[in-house]
Amino acid sequence: MSTDKIIRAWKDEEYRSSLSESELAALPLSPAGTIELSDSEMDQVAGGTLSHWLSCLPYCFNTLVGPIDCFPDV
Repeated sequence: MSTDKIIRAWKDEEYRSSLSESELAALPLSPAGTIELSDSEMDQVAGGTLSHWLSCLPYCFNTLVGPIDCFPDV
């Protein structure tokens, strides 16, 4: 199935309901697609964990420049 048809199927419910069973089966499970991470890549993921916060503390409270907002989006 072409990328254009996949996008249209995820955006247009009426179009999606007109697809055959085989076309529906060809749609990805997520409109964003899927990715695979290796074990070594997963070992590098630390966002949102305590180790992530602790590793940033020296940068957040640098005595030379004062407190820094390390996590402006949190």
